[in-house]
Amino acid sequence: MSDKTQTAAANGNGGLSQAEIDEMVAAADTGGRVPSPAIAKFIMIVAIIWSLFQLWIASPIPFMINFGVFNDTEARSFHLAFALFLAFLAYPAQRTPVQLGLGLGVPALLIVLFMVGAKEGTAVWWIPIVGIIVMAAIFLGSPKDRVPPWEWAMAIVGAATSLYLYFFYDAIATRVGAPIMQDFVVAVIGILILLEATRRALGPALMIVSTVFLAYTFLGPMMPGIIAHKGNSLSEVVNHQWITTEGVFGIALGVSTSFVFLFVLFGSLLDKAGAGNYFIQVAFSLMGHMRGGPAKAAVVSSAMTGLISGSSIANVVTTGTFTIPLMKRVGFSSEKAGAVEVASSVNGQIMPPVMGAAAFLMVEYVGIPYFDVVKHAFVPAVISYIALVYIVHLEAMKANMQGLPRAVAPKPLVAWLISLAFTIAVICALSFAVYYGMGWIRPAFGASAGYVVFVLLVAVYVGLLRVACREERLKLEDPNAPVTKLPLPGPTIRSGLHFLLPVVVLVWALMVDRLSPGLSAFWAAAFMVFILITQRPIEAIFRNEGNVPGAVAQGFRDLLEGLEAGARNMIGIGIATATAGIIVGAVSQTGVGSALADVVEVLSGGNIMAILLLTAVLSLILGMGLPTTANYIVVSALLAPVIVTLGQQNGLIVPLIAVHLFVFYFGIMADVTPPVGLASFAAAAVSGGDPIRTGVVAFFYSLRTAALPFLFIFNTDLLLINVDWIHGIFVFITATIAMLLFAAATQGWFLTRNRIHETVALLLVAFTLFRPGFWMDMVAPPFVEVPPAQIEQAMADATPGSSIRLTVNGLNAVGDPVTFTAPLTVPEGATGADRLLATGVEYVDNAGTIMIENVTFGSPAQEAGLDWDQEIVQVLSPAPQPTKYLMYIPALLLLAGVVLMQRRRGQPQPKQATA
Repeated sequence: MSDKTQTAAANGNGGLSQAEIDEMVAAADTGGRVPSPAIAKFIMIVAIIWSLFQLWIASPIPFMINFGVFNDTEARSFHLAFALFLAFLAYPAQRTPVQLGLGLGVPALLIVLFMVGAKEGTAVWWIPIVGIIVMAAIFLGSPKDRVPPWEWAMAIVGAATSLYLYFFYDAIATRVGAPIMQDFVVAVIGILILLEATRRALGPALMIVSTVFLAYTFLGPMMPGIIAHKGNSLSEVVNHQWITTEGVFGIALGVSTSFVFLFVLFGSLLDKAGAGNYFIQVAFSLMGHMRGGPAKAAVVSSAMTGLISGSSIANVVTTGTFTIPLMKRVGFSSEKAGAVEVASSVNGQIMPPVMGAAAFLMVEYVGIPYFDVVKHAFVPAVISYIALVYIVHLEAMKANMQGLPRAVAPKPLVAWLISLAFTIAVICALSFAVYYGMGWIRPAFGASAGYVVFVLLVAVYVGLLRVACREERLKLEDPNAPVTKLPLPGPTIRSGLHFLLPVVVLVWALMVDRLSPGLSAFWAAAFMVFILITQRPIEAIFRNEGNVPGAVAQGFRDLLEGLEAGARNMIGIGIATATAGIIVGAVSQTGVGSALADVVEVLSGGNIMAILLLTAVLSLILGMGLPTTANYIVVSALLAPVIVTLGQQNGLIVPLIAVHLFVFYFGIMADVTPPVGLASFAAAAVSGGDPIRTGVVAFFYSLRTAALPFLFIFNTDLLLINVDWIHGIFVFITATIAMLLFAAATQGWFLTRNRIHETVALLLVAFTLFRPGFWMDMVAPPFVEVPPAQIEQAMADATPGSSIRLTVNGLNAVGDPVTFTAPLTVPEGATGADRLLATGVEYVDNAGTIMIENVTFGSPAQEAGLDWDQEIVQVLSPAPQPTKYLMYIPALLLLAGVVLMQRRRGQPQPKQATA
């Protein structure tokens, strides 16, 4: 047996040793280079400076002292400069033949493209020289134990090309659209170095996709007719991609600079304080005793970790190192244990408030407040996690698994319910007290209210820390050691309640005070800095351990390590958002989005389900190998407009947030789906299972996540759109039941093993609970068609606030004929003519042909896409309809029939626990 195999067998993971797992995490998230101590310290200092810079620009201090204020473009310039500099120092380039071939081939291709795109008379002799120098630096090698001179040069030059926008900001502003030779040189070098940094930090996928889009930008006339365009010159590409904020320095990098860094830093500081281990231990103490308990605990701990994590792979390895061996111990195979961890970790990317940083991008791309993004994403994310816990339960039922032994006998059911009700009551009382107390403090203390709140927060923090110090310190147990008993829930929860305070600060600032995400994360991170500095010395005092000065020094070391970890975790995200900006820039410059819509329309034949399925598959393909942030940027830039455009043309009116969540869900599914499911490979490395089989099992576990986007596209109640809170609770309960039934159907087990007709019945019930309107629309259509000439009468008959739909023929932006459906909310008005005019529409009747004569600027009609000289060919007026929830009656009767059939067959009794 080899040494590696012995190590793996010894540690119980079945795959990699702990040291190899740690190395894999570093290579994926923080950089795999291990240089000399002096260089490592230099990298640490640069990373800490980056974190401090980001805290500085996010804080109100620069504006208070009127010093060190950076505008958005200048801040993005520094952000990318730090990311590029650290990428070449921290990430050695892989030397496999494929990686080396891509590393040399991409610059060579770009050199050709740049020379092809140069206008006649532009000097291009320097482009091959630049490319050869970059390729030589790549070819010379990238050792893991040191940073050679050519990589120092690439790091410095890369940072300089980014800082060019800061130092020449005023000069560039005077020549936008007319770059000079200096701009050409900086942009060409910057793009080459950025793509090489992408290959090192993120692998080849994003680099290849970005290169393809650059090639498409230059070679537009050579493309097939349906996606051909005029082509863009080097001057236009340099101006669009590097000199302005349309490409590399666009919205995506801006969000990374303003919001994402601070949330990643907050998560790193929280983890450094010990919150990560606390989340895992709490999950095990609460759920470890249940059937398949370690797997359920893995789901819950991954959900809690996903709240602050920006990487599904990091989530897999962080929690999976502990949870996967325990899952295997209670009966899960290596592949199923890895698949549970993959499914739960990837789901962390759809969990508000961070959503793998995509939440902040949605704010910019969709144009709605951050609070609304979180509100719309909440229900699907939570019911998806509840369903995954249920899937784990079903797997345990199938195999008659047992949980881990409890330290004490469980409470009687009545006592447990009383305890739960009391806990909920206390939490509610505290929430009301805090909410109304804050409402009293601010007017009472005026400008000093902030200091009063901080003093109260510190008092609560010290009190909770005092409670924690009465319990034993939490230790990360060895998952391969025999488990004789689970930790007690009460002491485990009490031992880290102070870790929840920064999360409360963050959520309060975001949801109650409605501060910007950047400022909210700043205050939460600032409070975490305070906790890291004070936690150890206060604990030393409360525990009577002495050596308070040593605890203070250790607290500052923890802070510096947290600042370094936050910056190093951001290297890949900063690089990803900048490189994804190339794709976004190419989409806006070439109009490929409309061309892609034409392709999807041709392939789908205009069928709305086919359109959604094709878009889902394209999102999976485009998301392969991309980190969450870059993944969302790419799929939202390319595919969200496809659904909006084609849906409108086929009568499906979908809110923009629903479309963006649709493509986002399928984009992150690429982390699960073979053959490029990166999270599945990471989990298999820990479990020792087969990565492809792990990915296949994880995909079936994730079918619930794949079903949700189709459901909320057609039933936006799931996203709490235009839903009051009572209706919202009802939607949450029914959607959760529906998702559990869907999980039971797809797993082939409900009360006992399903028969085929029972699976079909469960799917039918789940669908009806999710979308009762589908059946009700067949029984009583929600709209009736009226002749276009009677549009005023339709407006007069409709109830104000309802929606009337107009199908119109017109021309799109490029002059091609197009037919689409536009919804108009019926306003108040004395007559139908008044109401129609209030929407912004004026029309003429040309011998029975209703033509739009004028549309008021900024009116609801213009926002719906209506314009002058369009023909109204169909008017759909709202019709009275019974409540769609009547369809729950036959669905529940059918469910009752399935329950009776399965209860008659009985279910196997669980086996006794074995040693």
